[in-house]
Amino acid sequence: MDFNLSDDQKAFAESARSFADGVFKPNAAQWDAEHIFPKDALKQAGELGFMGMYTPEDAGGLGMSRLDTSVIVEELARGCTSTAAFLTIHNMATSMVGTYGKPALIEEWCGDLVMGEKLASYCLTEPNAGSDAGNLRSTARAEGDNYIVNGSKMFISGAGSTDLLVVMLRTGGDGPKGISAFAIPANAPGVSYGKKEEKMGWNSQPTRTVSFEDVVVPAANMLGSEGQGFKIAMKGLDGGRINIATCSIGTAQAALETTIEYVKERRQFGQAIADFQNTQFKLADMTTDLVAARQMVRLAAFKLDSGDPDASTYCAMAKRFATDVCFTICNDALQLHGGYGYIKEYPLERHVRDSRVHQILEGTNEIMRVIIGRRLLIDGALEVIK
Repeated sequence: MDFNLSDDQKAFAESARSFADGVFKPNAAQWDAEHIFPKDALKQAGELGFMGMYTPEDAGGLGMSRLDTSVIVEELARGCTSTAAFLTIHNMATSMVGTYGKPALIEEWCGDLVMGEKLASYCLTEPNAGSDAGNLRSTARAEGDNYIVNGSKMFISGAGSTDLLVVMLRTGGDGPKGISAFAIPANAPGVSYGKKEEKMGWNSQPTRTVSFEDVVVPAANMLGSEGQGFKIAMKGLDGGRINIATCSIGTAQAALETTIEYVKERRQFGQAIADFQNTQFKLADMTTDLVAARQMVRLAAFKLDSGDPDASTYCAMAKRFATDVCFTICNDALQLHGGYGYIKEYPLERHVRDSRVHQILEGTNEIMRVIIGRRLLIDGALEVIK
């Protein structure tokens, strides 16, 4: 059992860190303060392959494993949490088109999506179907060679500024088996967008409600087959949970690095605050929790890559643990900065704001506990969940 990164993975990490340090990190504070959606930076990421990391190679992507992707995303999140998080959402939506789309659809969209020339949003959540995604009510009604789409989606990252919407819609009866997936051009007649939400964090990406009113979508734009949408969504969310947990790890890493430098320089009572045992104990706990979270996320990614039947449980555990402990790390980092941590001259308050939402999206951490708890109540669970 080798826990070391391979030479390729080290090269991926180095490339991503160099890009993040040169493009994301110097601009993150401005993007946050001025609510700038950095499309040019995302295009630059596309030139390095970061916009189609696990999109299949035959669709123009890199076809990377989830573990390799996690190594890259961590470094990107060190530079800008919010932008890296949108990049992962775009990757998930693009991979769905590349994996489940028909050849003509892939030909039309994937080349530009994997290069960051065009951007994609993922549309699952509805006003009355958040955690209960299987109860969504937006519909796609078959009519000849088309589907007529009506309904609305909320909390959609990038909405109003992206080019393609990957949308989960009800084509059949109640429950998960009645849901299908579609790729819908963002500017299709009948698609409209609500106001840009004012959020606590994630300010470098817009968030809006998306409404559909008699939108005509070709049947050829369905992803997979009718009734397969919920399975596609859940498979996507397994990877999405790894992605968002990884964003938390990258953010916590950045917060820890900033804090260690600060406590070495900050002096109180005649000595650097790094010399106080209380500070050292706090840093020790923060680092231990960060390493544990990173290893748990990489284990979940490995389970997903290897097709483990319990991969979903591991992804839920990793998302729950990593997003919880990494938010605490960011909060503790702010505390160690004292008043300086609370002002925007330092990045700590942004790290806290950006990482907080990770405990909510891609399935709340309460839903993660539901997934884990239900699996544990099946006979013999602890023989395989280790």
